[in-house]
Amino acid sequence: MDVLTLSRLQFAATSAFHFIFVPLTLGLSILTAYMETRYLATNDDIYLRMTKFWGKLFLINFALGVVTGITMEFQFGMNWAEYSRYVGDIFGAPLAIEATVAFFLESVFIGVWIFGWNKVSKKVHALSIWLVAIATNLSGLWILLANGWMQHPVGYVLRNGRAEMVDFLALVTNPYGLIKFGHQIVSGYTVAAFFVMGISAWHLLRKNETEFFKASFRMAAVFGLVSTVLVAVIGDVHAVEVAKTQPSKFAAMESVWETRRGVGLNLLLMPDPINECNSVEQICIPKAVSMLAFHTPDAEIKGLKDIPKDERPPVLPVFYSFRTMVGLGTLFILVSIAAVFLSRRDLLEKYPLFLRLLVFLIPLPYLANQFGWIVAEMGRQPWIVYGVLKTSDAVSRSVSVSQVMGSLVGFVLLYGFLGVIDIYLLAKFARKGPDNDLSAIIKPRGQEA
Repeated sequence: MDVLTLSRLQFAATSAFHFIFVPLTLGLSILTAYMETRYLATNDDIYLRMTKFWGKLFLINFALGVVTGITMEFQFGMNWAEYSRYVGDIFGAPLAIEATVAFFLESVFIGVWIFGWNKVSKKVHALSIWLVAIATNLSGLWILLANGWMQHPVGYVLRNGRAEMVDFLALVTNPYGLIKFGHQIVSGYTVAAFFVMGISAWHLLRKNETEFFKASFRMAAVFGLVSTVLVAVIGDVHAVEVAKTQPSKFAAMESVWETRRGVGLNLLLMPDPINECNSVEQICIPKAVSMLAFHTPDAEIKGLKDIPKDERPPVLPVFYSFRTMVGLGTLFILVSIAAVFLSRRDLLEKYPLFLRLLVFLIPLPYLANQFGWIVAEMGRQPWIVYGVLKTSDAVSRSVSVSQVMGSLVGFVLLYGFLGVIDIYLLAKFARKGPDNDLSAIIKPRGQEA
């Protein structure tokens, strides 16, 4: 393999592994902050115990997410030096803001929250976890605005052999980046909701702390239902934006080869090159692709044959990754509806099969997120900045195959080790459950900041 292929494999491996931690951090920070707010409002010890228990799992995930995220940025200088030289002035701006504002805020107040029990008032302590949650989500905003610019570059000019920013506001208000942020944030909330429901279901099956885990389950079920519905709604808006700004990606998502109007949607199997709804093996919805793209049944869809061969993305992984993501998203909505219904009517313990299902569903929202990123990143190929810079032109010219291979092996081994630690710690403390001795839980004293 050459330097380009190895560099792509390395970035894919490190980013995919890092993104195991990001979605749970986004959602669990919000849930933990809400739990502590409920404790502040009601002074009910069950919400304090919930805050401590789920907050501990949040901290484990947060710590490993930070460690795995830092190394990713080094690759822009090591493996992708030409990319950094060409668009660094633009791409570096949102990343710098993320590091100096969002990450700084997040890092400071996570310390206040961890060590502030019994040292600051209840209100200040609750405020600290809300600031962590807000900063965590703001961090996602700036990173996704940077990625959104790569998907749909705006506010720049090509000058002196480089891309230079001329309109920072255009980058910040880039519809592609903002829609992508919304879609990813609620996807992260879905991960957290199913994480909490799955662990709660595991304990309910064993009749451990039933009132505690029923309360956690109800909270996560509502959070999950709202999140899964929003994923679908924002995903529909995102599909329209993709069809408008990245016709090659949209064509790959639906395997549309011929440019034509009223394109039908093949649900499961990749259609033949003319994308007709005339095969008995295919389940096809007439004109649905045109509706998905432009909300008009007779809208024209640009086919892959009208895109130069060297600018077409790989169709097979994009097509099936998109369908897997959508299929899982539909499943999550249905399960969330059932979870809200059963938990509200206090029927969970009467349906042990449903509780077992939720335990096995814990990994699936993670997989849905990964498939979504496969669609986003492989669908953009062969461009690293869509329509501006190809991935083959962005790789560093001064690194050797042996150097990239060495760092790739090192990252895989290190991240694999960290992954084992993460799973071990999460499983250990999730199985242990909340502290039964209320006297052992330190309560913040004082009423006002």
